Amino acid sequence: MSTVTEIEAAIAKLSSLQKWEIARWLGESLLEEETPEMLAALDQGIRSLSTEPKIAVEDVRRKIKGWTTKQSSPHKRTAIWKP
Repeated sequence: MSTVTEIEAAIAKLSSLQKWEIARWLGESLLEEETPEMLAALDQGIRSLSTEPKIAVEDVRRKIKGWTTKQSSPHKRTAIWKP
C-alpha cells in the first residue's frame, strides 16, 4: 500500500472537525514563503491605496453591467449549441 493510500485511509476515519483541521494545515503548508519581492509588492499596493484615484463601487457595477449587455458588445454573438 502506498503512503498516499494509507494517508487517505487514515483521513477517512477522522471526524469532520479533524478533516477540516488537516485541510487548513495542508492549505497553509502549500503557501509560498514570503519573499522580499512579495513583501515589496504588498507594500506598494498598500501605498497606492492612498495615492491612486478611487472608483466608487456603484460606478464599477454600472461599468460591468454595460460590459455584459448585448448592446455594448461590438461583436455579433452566435450560438454554439442549439437545442
